[in-house]
Order: sequence, then structure tokens, then C-alpha cells
Amino acid sequence: MQGLNEAWEAIHFGGAMVYPLLVLGVVALFIMTDKAYVYLRYVRIPQTLVRLVETYGFSWNELEKQVDSMQSKHYFVRFFRPILENREKPAWWVESRAADEAQLIEKSMSRGLWVLETVVTAAPLLGLLGTITGMMHAFKLIGGGGLVDPSGVTAGVAQALIATALGLFIALICLFAFNFFSRLQSQILDEMERLGTRLLDHIRMDQEGGAR
Repeated sequence: MQGLNEAWEAIHFGGAMVYPLLVLGVVALFIMTDKAYVYLRYVRIPQTLVRLVETYGFSWNELEKQVDSMQSKHYFVRFFRPILENREKPAWWVESRAADEAQLIEKSMSRGLWVLETVVTAAPLLGLLGTITGMMHAFKLIGGGGLVDPSGVTAGVAQALIATALGLFIALICLFAFNFFSRLQSQILDEMERLGTRLLDHIRMDQEGGAR
């Protein structure tokens, strides 16, 4: 508890720029927590479903059964639905519907990432602004008290360093989170495209077999 109090006192000593930095940190933390929850709950796909799609002579009824057993908000369920509902139609039509749904899923998955990207840029700039105001305070340029007060220099420099360090720390955390979720999103969309291609292949084989 004493360590937390000391940390809070040090942050509080960082000046006015600390508070918007803390707001950015809280917002970024909320976004990261929300993204982690969504990916854990609505993205992970059972390997049994993946193996079923990649089976040469798989059953559409079994696929529908497995899809129905998953949550309706699951991203892969949303992607598979247009394919299952339109599989009797021409493959180009099914592909178009699946591509439209994939675009909506990508938009949904990207929600909030722009906030992390903005914090990555804004946090160091706010820290820099805190540095400038801290150095101005150190040299007594704020408040009209004159320039000469060496005893105030140490406090002003400390204030400047705290704001800079806090801004960089928040930016680094958000940068790692942004890159992680962006790469995860790319991998998920690639997996959707791969499984969608497999299902379209099954549709084409069924249609070619029925045409003979």
C-alpha cells in the first residue's frame, strides 16, 4: 500500500499533463480489455469444425449442427451463415455474400483499434507538453516571478521527467496492444478466407456432381 501511495504521489507531482495522460491510459485499458474479451469469446473456432470443413466428403448437415451449437454472435458463425443459407445458389453468388459478411466482420473487429493508434501518437506528445511546462516552471517562466530561483529547478525538472516517462509508458503499452490485435485480426481473416474457399469448393463439387 505504501508503494502505491508513493507511486501516486510521484505521478501527482508530474503536473497538469498527468491527468489527460491518465484518462488516455484508462480509455486504452478499457479498449484492450474489451478486445481481449471479444477475441476469447467470439473468435476461437473449435478444431473439430476446422477438420470437418477440410474433409473431402463432409456432411452439410453436420456442419449446420456444429454451427448451431456455437453462439450466434461468434464471428465464424456469422461468416458461415451466408454460405450455409445460400449453398444451393451459384458459387459466385455465395462467394459474394460471404465476402460482404467478411467485410462487416472486419469492420467489427477493427472497432476501437483507432483509439489505441491515436493514444500511441497522443501520449508522447502530451508527455512532451508536460516536459515543456515543467522546464518552464523550473526556470520560473510561468507566473511572472522572474527567472532566478535555483531551488525550483529540481522540482520543475522532476515534473518534466514524470510527464515524459508516463506518456512514453502509455504509448508503448498501446503500441504493443495495437500490433498484437492487428496481427490477430489479420490471422483470423486469413483463416476465414481459407475455410470459405474450402466451403466454396464443396459447393462447386456438389453442383458439378448434380449437373452430371
